[in-house]
Amino acid sequence: MKKRSRALSLAYTALGAVLICLGGWISVPSPIPFTLQTLAIFLVLCLLGGARGFTAVLLYVAMGALGLPVFSGFRGGAGVLLGATGGYITGFLAAALVFWAVTARRDSRAARMVAMAAGLLVCYAAGSLWYAFGYASSDIGAGVAASLMQCVLPFVIPDALKLVCALLLAEMIKRRVRIKL
Repeated sequence: MKKRSRALSLAYTALGAVLICLGGWISVPSPIPFTLQTLAIFLVLCLLGGARGFTAVLLYVAMGALGLPVFSGFRGGAGVLLGATGGYITGFLAAALVFWAVTARRDSRAARMVAMAAGLLVCYAAGSLWYAFGYASSDIGAGVAASLMQCVLPFVIPDALKLVCALLLAEMIKRRVRIKL
């Protein structure tokens, strides 16, 4: 029975990583693309929980780092992680860790929503600092301001809607599909 349970857990984790890949491929091109990655990441976290969800995000980032075209625009490789959006991609890992930490003791609807919002803020911070230091300006103050204007402000409302959708979708899926972990 333990082997089946472990195999099922690995399968769910792999499916979570695939879902994140699909979310990255659905994209509206722009300097920082509008994608469904955020929705997919938080949906996977809500469905699989912190530990398995983090593992799915880690698998997604690792696949991209190895060159598989899993990031937005069907891109992959270390160059993407070192590029302008690399801080946001690695920020997904930090967001997953925050989600895991917040929901580890109490996994309620409120805890998941707080965990997703806090995780998104951490992702914004990681990505914005990366962008500011590497791409926005030689003046760090101006770089951070430009980074926030270009990379965060246009995404706040769409990302907030994605978090709500992720929570509601996860609840709907859990009611209809029995996931045994």
